[in-house]
Amino acid sequence: MAKFGVLETDPSMAGKATEELKKELQRLVSRIVDEDENCVDTTDRAVRILCALRDLKFKGSLDLGVEMENLALPQEFRCPISKQLMRDPVVVATGQTYDRAFIQKWLTEGHRTCPLTQQVLSHTILTPNNLVREMISEWCKEHRIEFPKVVKNVDEEVITAADRGYLNSLLGRMSSSVSDQKEAAKELRLLTKRLPSFRALFGECADAVPQLLSPLSPDAVDVDPDLQEDLITTVLNLSIHDNNKKLVAEDPMAIPVLIESLKSGTIETRTNAAAALFTLSALDSNKHIIGKAGAMKPLLDLLEEGHQLAMKDVASAIFNLCIVLENKGRAVHDGAVMVILKKIMDGILVDELLSILAMLSSHQRAVEEMGNLEAVPCLLRIIRESECERSKENCISILYSVCFNDRAKLRAIREEENAYGTISRLAQTGTSRAKRKANGILERLNRIASITHTA
Repeated sequence: MAKFGVLETDPSMAGKATEELKKELQRLVSRIVDEDENCVDTTDRAVRILCALRDLKFKGSLDLGVEMENLALPQEFRCPISKQLMRDPVVVATGQTYDRAFIQKWLTEGHRTCPLTQQVLSHTILTPNNLVREMISEWCKEHRIEFPKVVKNVDEEVITAADRGYLNSLLGRMSSSVSDQKEAAKELRLLTKRLPSFRALFGECADAVPQLLSPLSPDAVDVDPDLQEDLITTVLNLSIHDNNKKLVAEDPMAIPVLIESLKSGTIETRTNAAAALFTLSALDSNKHIIGKAGAMKPLLDLLEEGHQLAMKDVASAIFNLCIVLENKGRAVHDGAVMVILKKIMDGILVDELLSILAMLSSHQRAVEEMGNLEAVPCLLRIIRESECERSKENCISILYSVCFNDRAKLRAIREEENAYGTISRLAQTGTSRAKRKANGILERLNRIASITHTA
């Protein structure tokens, strides 16, 4: 129960509080006398009330270390989740009132139902319940209790030494039997998904990541696929927390384990490994670490396999990594152009993969491969048929690089322009970057036509 310090009372208020405490004491004593077995909790509460009555008698004040219920706290003033006096009452979509900090924590954990009624919430907007707040304020004034301060971050209050101890016990089980490892890994996966505070706890322990991944060490034999999936998913959950990105990526074991998990395991394991690499690569320093560790080839292999569940996360990871110049070279060396272009030609993840191809078009070898793999007709068709302005912009940007590298490709573009006016239309209606690239190609075509005519 909540505690709010000391209640200073005038004689009339002291008399009222004394009567309430005596009634509660009488009820507790009756329970102790009537019960066959003496309940320690009931006895303890009776002793606390006796102490409170003594304080009122000799000090004229009441220590609210006594549970709030001893002052007959109205039920409607208690939060249904915390069972404590509400500090910042708010109304959810079902009309139920909760303390803001506790219902916010409930929603943050991923719940979309009302804790009291179990109804699905049509929205998650929290509306202040000013009427209940005023009633609580009046009740506090009547009982000479300081109105409770609002809890701004319930997670900080909820994290306790017990939570830290529980995390350490779960990590400790990673060196136990396989059944123990699986049970602990599943619990860690759930906790790191639901509770931001639990993700943050990992940052407090330097050995947390190595302990977590110890069952997946290089010398581990026949790792259970469910265990691997839960551990890799836990790493993904941890990497969402900004303060953990550097911690995870710089652990000597983490990135190699993620890369290995791109190659083997359930498809969810492989997908979540790619998603973890994507999330970790938000930091520029991590992009270098991940690329240098050899992640590009397994990512491209997984993209080429074409698992629907995995491709989007894989494409996002590749895009992020290729922002770094060295990783562009690694991607081209590992066959990125052929893999990506084939997927685009098959109509798979066209918009996302065009963004990667446009990024690679600043690499000389990539441009040469695009020309050799007949990328030009495919890109012209996308400009002509697509409704996505970003895809058109990426296509014309790639064509600009290809044409200036190989003049022979200008013939196909001229034929397209003569037949459909594709480039001219884009020069008038595209994005500012698309217009600039389209006009550059048109100027090139006009210059060549002028030279040919003069000759």
